[in-house]
Amino acid sequence: MATIPSLPSRDDVLRMARSTTDITGQLLDTASNITRIAINTLDPRDGSGTEALRVLRETTAELAEASASPQAQEAFYRIVDTLTRLGTAGAPLAVHPVSEPAQALLAALGDSLLPVLDAVEPAVEEFATALGDLVEAASPLLPVAAGVAAGMLLALTPLIRAAADVLRDSTPELRRVADALTAAAAPLMPLQVALAERAAAAGAGVVRATLPPLADLTDAAAATAKAARPVLIAGEELFVTGLERLQPALTAAASRTGSVARAVAVRVSAAVSPAAQQGMVVAVSPA
Repeated sequence: MATIPSLPSRDDVLRMARSTTDITGQLLDTASNITRIAINTLDPRDGSGTEALRVLRETTAELAEASASPQAQEAFYRIVDTLTRLGTAGAPLAVHPVSEPAQALLAALGDSLLPVLDAVEPAVEEFATALGDLVEAASPLLPVAAGVAAGMLLALTPLIRAAADVLRDSTPELRRVADALTAAAAPLMPLQVALAERAAAAGAGVVRATLPPLADLTDAAAATAKAARPVLIAGEELFVTGLERLQPALTAAASRTGSVARAVAVRVSAAVSPAAQQGMVVAVSPA
């Protein structure tokens, strides 16, 4: 038997009423602010409302005049004609016999890719999360990388412009090169097609002959890896333990290197600008 829910207490009712009153007051304040902005914008006394209406009226008139011009009407007709031609030319493709193999290929790809996507979805989510954490951690370096990229682009811009000028000036020679390459490659295309067919047939035979031994080799490698798994795990454990033992020494060495670098930087700065301390001669020496 379902239990009857308890009625809200007096404090709950007062809290809900107070929250409702606060939200209503905020909504009314927002509405009054919007109304005040609209009145101030369209107020004819200070001229802003009249000016806004005048600008709107002139803009509308100019748009109407521009759209009524013969050039605009011609552009509209061309756009409509182009869209009509695209629709007329693209509609038969959906019922053309060539579209049936394409549709079958898309269906096969979809049926084959769905299990793969389902299998890799957790790994992709983990990778995306880890990548987001990496980007967030490396965010202080992003402005530096952006500055370096901008500097490289600015440095490459004169080279690209010079290359464009050279190619623009060499247009006849480029056309001659293109014509020569086309004339030389045209007789070779049938031979390339025949060679591609022979290579495809030979490759298919090689794959058919290689797959059974490859399957046997894969089975043997899997069995070997399964047998050697304890050894690999032990080696990984030893490697991680060694890294954990080396971590304090590496941290201390890094800290010491940073201290030495800061000391050298301070001495070099003092040597470069000795005017900061009169009467002192500072020499650069390794710490």
